[in-house]
Amino acid sequence: MLKQILSGVVIGVANIIPGVSGGTMMVAMGIYDKLISSITGLFKEFKKSVRFLLPVGIGMVLGIVVLSKLIAIMFDVIPFQTNCLFIGLIIGSFPFILKNVKGKSIKLQHIIAFLLFFGLVLGSAIFGESSGTDAQLVGGIVPMVKLFGVGIISSATMIIPGVSGSMVLMLMGYYDVIISNISLFIENVLTMNVEGILMGLQIFIPFGLGIVFGVFAVAKVVEIIFQKFPLVAYWAIIGLILASPFAILIASRGEGFNIVSLITGLLAAVVGGFIGNKLGGDETEKEVKKEA
Repeated sequence: MLKQILSGVVIGVANIIPGVSGGTMMVAMGIYDKLISSITGLFKEFKKSVRFLLPVGIGMVLGIVVLSKLIAIMFDVIPFQTNCLFIGLIIGSFPFILKNVKGKSIKLQHIIAFLLFFGLVLGSAIFGESSGTDAQLVGGIVPMVKLFGVGIISSATMIIPGVSGSMVLMLMGYYDVIISNISLFIENVLTMNVEGILMGLQIFIPFGLGIVFGVFAVAKVVEIIFQKFPLVAYWAIIGLILASPFAILIASRGEGFNIVSLITGLLAAVVGGFIGNKLGGDETEKEVKKEA
């Protein structure tokens, strides 16, 4: 359970950092397949699914609530080293990902899937914007409907490996205002500010409902893809993962880079690699069924 909580913390932190894919971290931590099956099988195997989803969910909440400010400070003070830490997490777990395709013949569709998704991640980093326009969150039914839609889109992108949900939120103009309101809502809850809590609920209820709807919808689609075309799916994920370190560095625009940060960044990558190696490897060791 502790390992699942720690994996959830990493995923939660990754989901609030633009340029870093929470879905990639799910794969890196070795829980992606099981997470998807637990979501889609929640009502069929309720107890089994909850036993897995609960500790991961607790970890994600802890990562977002407790460590979000720490990560924000780290990106302000040591941005290059922080990016290197996440790159290390990805690289450290990569050998476990390869086990899913090891010994399998490589076909044309696998190469196409790899190149397509490798290019997708790099293209998103190269041509993506670094900021967005603040969006209106309250004031009537229209903002609530928009928040519901934004929740669907953000949850869908957050569980797709290689796609940064936070970057998508930023492009839609909702990232800064959502993150700041999370911090404000937590502060209002701690100080028992009823007016502030009610204001926050107007934002997070429709946004949260959209997230729940999006997660279940996308998880089902992902499950079908893994059932029908497992090797194609894994080669697409390998493309996403191999492109992610480059995408993270490109998205950072070289912020905080110098000789000292290069040395300490390499050390941070080693630490991240060690953590990724220890946390990964459970679910990714599962053999892939042969394609017809």
